[in-house]
Amino acid sequence: MATKKKSPTSKKASPKKAKAETPTTEKEALVVFAFRLTQVERDQIHKTAGPRNATQFIRRVATAFAHEDEGAFREVLTEAREGRS
Repeated sequence: MATKKKSPTSKKASPKKAKAETPTTEKEALVVFAFRLTQVERDQIHKTAGPRNATQFIRRVATAFAHEDEGAFREVLTEAREGRS
């Protein structure tokens, strides 16, 4: 049986360095809160918040509403207006 020769450019596996331990912070467990909306409403949300920020945008609106935090709600509205401009 023929044995394979290592090419001169092959490298030996170097030993892995131990990663520095990072302090673990416990994150609050997240749950799903789903609701239905029309495609037009969804498209408007994505247009305003951007496709990557839509969930965070809706989360901020809902949280401001739940806490009756008018300042936070107005801040989200202001950002939405600026995003559409």
